[in-house]
Amino acid sequence: MASVSIRGVKKRFGDVEVLHGVDIEIPDASFTVLVGPSGCGKSTLLRMIAGLENISDGEVLIGGRVVNLMQPKERDIAMVFQNYALYPHMTVRENMAFSLALAKKDQATIDATVARAAEILGLGALLERYPRQLSGGQRQRVAMGRAIVRDPQVFLFDEPLSNLDAKLRVAMRGEIKELHQRLKTTSIYVTHDQIEAMTMGDKIVVMRDGYIEQTGSPLDLYDHPANQFVAGFIGSPAMNFLPGKLKRSGAAASIELNDGTRLDAPARAGGVDGQPVILGTRPEHLTLAASGGIAAKVVVMEPTGMGTFIACRHEGVDIDAVFRERHDFAPGSTIHLLPDMQRAHLFDAGSGQRLSA
Repeated sequence: MASVSIRGVKKRFGDVEVLHGVDIEIPDASFTVLVGPSGCGKSTLLRMIAGLENISDGEVLIGGRVVNLMQPKERDIAMVFQNYALYPHMTVRENMAFSLALAKKDQATIDATVARAAEILGLGALLERYPRQLSGGQRQRVAMGRAIVRDPQVFLFDEPLSNLDAKLRVAMRGEIKELHQRLKTTSIYVTHDQIEAMTMGDKIVVMRDGYIEQTGSPLDLYDHPANQFVAGFIGSPAMNFLPGKLKRSGAAASIELNDGTRLDAPARAGGVDGQPVILGTRPEHLTLAASGGIAAKVVVMEPTGMGTFIACRHEGVDIDAVFRERHDFAPGSTIHLLPDMQRAHLFDAGSGQRLSA
């Protein structure tokens, strides 16, 4: 096992720079998730760590060794791909044993190593089958088994669950997390799915357009987003954003929304009087009131069994609310929503940066 250091890494394709000086420290035995929208550079960065893409500038260190000029096979990493990348003419056993055979391990060592990996992943009964005889989830487990037998310093996962259906994705998330807890191997996982990032990572790196927007634990990013992009990207349903102006009078501060609605400013909010701002509040931090608060028209109501999801609209701005109680509101009716201002956020309307006192 080993730590991974990414220092000032840039990537250029011709004159186009797609990574702009990325710095990340990934501790030994951690599970770090690179998350962001398509095209943000996360898969390119993973491929640079693996040695599948050249590094234009900066350094990548694995276990304290600079690996920029090393071939992928010399880096002591194992990669699990989105499309499984299994050899169709080989059985599960042969697929898992292939890298060991290339390394000229003796047959007894190969058999013992494959058997151990098969036991960990529940593949013992499938070892003589071919990939075409397996389900998507089984193929992904074989791909992970092929990585495990190499006993690498670092596991790299490139959106390994994106080809699976929703129910299987949830199950496989748990399997990968459990696998990491058992093996304690440093893992770097790429996804565009923030639910995967939140539920799997010890540390999350949020990327956009080749830059790192914020790094931290899942709950740190959820509770203390550095900017509006991170606030809107992390969390499902996404955070609501309401435009307005900050009003200050002595020690008191409030937010005036575009329709004139006044709300107390979030706790510990920064900013100056008259500044255009964006008020951010999560759907689960809204409560119903008989009057006052934010008047919103119900657009769609979705009962979930354990609660109610309501999509509303306020002055042309969409607002989502999640309640643990069951409600029955008619579309077009008006409800009043009170944000929990102790857990609300304030962002500068121009830069999107969080305003903190």
